[in-house]
Amino acid sequence: MASSLPASLIELLKHSGAQIVLVTSGGGTQVIPQLLSQGGASNVMLEVLVPYAKSAVADVLGSHPEAYCSDRTARQLAVAGWQRSIHLSSQGQNNVGVAVTASLRSEKPKMGQHRVHAAVHQVQGTVTATVQLTKNARSRLEEEHVAALLCLDVLVSAITEKTDHPWRKELELLLLPEEKIVRDEYKPPVGWQKLFSSEEVAIPIEINGGAQTGQSSVQMNNRLIFSGSFAPLHKGHLAMARIAEEIAERPVEWELSVTNVDKPMLDYIEVSRRVEQFKGKTLWLSRAATFIEKVHVFPESTFVLGADTYARLIDPKYYHGSQKRLKDAVRTICRQSRGLIVFGRMQDQEFQNPITFDVPPALREITYFVSEREFRMDVSSSGIRANKMETTGATCRLRVD
Repeated sequence: MASSLPASLIELLKHSGAQIVLVTSGGGTQVIPQLLSQGGASNVMLEVLVPYAKSAVADVLGSHPEAYCSDRTARQLAVAGWQRSIHLSSQGQNNVGVAVTASLRSEKPKMGQHRVHAAVHQVQGTVTATVQLTKNARSRLEEEHVAALLCLDVLVSAITEKTDHPWRKELELLLLPEEKIVRDEYKPPVGWQKLFSSEEVAIPIEINGGAQTGQSSVQMNNRLIFSGSFAPLHKGHLAMARIAEEIAERPVEWELSVTNVDKPMLDYIEVSRRVEQFKGKTLWLSRAATFIEKVHVFPESTFVLGADTYARLIDPKYYHGSQKRLKDAVRTICRQSRGLIVFGRMQDQEFQNPITFDVPPALREITYFVSEREFRMDVSSSGIRANKMETTGATCRLRVD
């Protein structure tokens, strides 16, 4: 299929100063020649990644996603591209990650819907677009063309903040009446942008009338900190917080790290959705991916932990197998924190009681072990997500035969 895309695409992106890493998975590869076949592409395009097999996607994301073709996976891949862009060309405001993941027509008819998800992430915000395609209405090549146009539409709109451009016009002409583009966007407050650009290590969040703000330069010591991914926040977390407040005699302050040791950072849309769960509560966003980093960010504080996190504190594999690093970490925790409040939890259908763990005496001395009698609630965020996936049937095959 001949494309009507103008030759000014690269010039448009070059004018913005964008430094782009593109990630395509399962479809949308027609966007690659559109971005690389024009003169001057090397001024804009840093790299193209095509993780096609499930294992390749897991390698980019640090783990297997809950669904290989989804809005969230597109956002995760876009963030991975953005971080890769920073690694290759640290331009701050100009680094861009763009991703497309798709489930398109193949030799064997698919059970699920044909669909395309595109996403862009940069310091200024996260933008996504999804379109569900009518089955058997197009050839595979025609579906690929739609996927490429959706990717270019999201990319150009996010970078230029203009929607009246040729790529959107062509895309809209190709869509059937029943095919609608679902768009989402989050433009973060300045405080969030400083956090993502490493200018701040932690910021407190306030939710006022639905608006989320972040401020910096706030004293961060001598607090009761409950850290987690909170995807989602559930009744077990809330019960743990109430008990911890009774023990420490101070209010819990929640902490959500936007960074992860093994995975891409969270995108702004994902962070915004998780933040919404904390209305009426004190919440911190941070870049503290490890517990040692949290101890440094919140010195002289008391920390609320589950048994799984507590076990990782004394597991050599989280210190590259080094017993010396483990001992140094334990020494830092004991010296810089006021103490740990640790709860048991279900793991592999067995209740983990942290008081039975073999921990160094110094660490045990600063730990308050909440007994199973005081707290036991067999609920987990991963279990809730798994049940939701089973209910919605939100899965799709990545590889297209």
